[in-house]
Amino acid sequence: MDLEIRHLKLVEAIAREGIMTKAAARLNLTQSALSHQLREIESRLGTPLFFRLKKKMALTQAGMKVLESSKIVLDQLQNTEDSIRRMVSGQQGILRISTQCNTCYHWLPSILKLFHQRYPNVEVQIIVDATHRPAEALMEGKLDLAILHKPLSEKPLSYYPLFQDELLVVMHPDHRLASRPYIRPAEFAEESLIIYSNLNEDTMLFQKILIPANVTPKQLIRVQLTEAIVEMVKAGIGISVLAKWAVAPYIKSGAIQGVRLNKNGFFREWLAAMPIAESRPPYYDEFIALLRKQIAPAFESPVKRFKRAPSALEIL
Repeated sequence: MDLEIRHLKLVEAIAREGIMTKAAARLNLTQSALSHQLREIESRLGTPLFFRLKKKMALTQAGMKVLESSKIVLDQLQNTEDSIRRMVSGQQGILRISTQCNTCYHWLPSILKLFHQRYPNVEVQIIVDATHRPAEALMEGKLDLAILHKPLSEKPLSYYPLFQDELLVVMHPDHRLASRPYIRPAEFAEESLIIYSNLNEDTMLFQKILIPANVTPKQLIRVQLTEAIVEMVKAGIGISVLAKWAVAPYIKSGAIQGVRLNKNGFFREWLAAMPIAESRPPYYDEFIALLRKQIAPAFESPVKRFKRAPSALEIL
């Protein structure tokens, strides 16, 4: 490509001023340097861009074409620079987010409302397609922030603690286990266990509870949606393990019964994950702060809070 940004600026300056000395002063060049650069451009293009009149420079047709392009290109570059500066300062930008759990998206409306009050020019995009592989989407540059319930040590990501929630064993109120103070892992061996169709959402249950206890449920029933799992539990088809906050309304209504898993309960920690970076726009920290402030009080076990987003080293 023969034309460069400096050439476009040069043609624009000469066309604007009409006189070489004024154009040179505008560009902080000597008149001889300006003349040299103009000859260089015309040599590259193989045609003159200006008619040299007595004291005036007038555009040729080729020069008019270059000037037309320069206005478009230079304006676009200026807009890009201004946009990036607004992004860095937090005045404008895009935040692409996803979660590791389908049921977690109901957290977001109240948070988004508060977030947009503080950052009205930052667009939050919810990437639902990344729900089952948020860490990979982060690494591929398709997400800016993911809400996970387990860190992935093999991924070079920064993790920031948010809160903890409890998982309950849920069943029909007349189920044989409904009156127990808590459920032992061995009890699952005689049960039909309803899990999500994507096993990733139930990996924690298997890895931390069932596999260490050498327990295999009598039957696994895979279902896509939390609401469908609850309906199957209500019908007495099987038991499931679901987040306490997700099933609280059903338990309160008496439609299902929720019992602790193990004597001390079964908890998972939620984390915000982002690609490792030296700096980010301030609205990233603000979004994490809102997650902690708005969601953690709804759970019984919020984790340690930070006034700012901590580094990855602070939570190792």
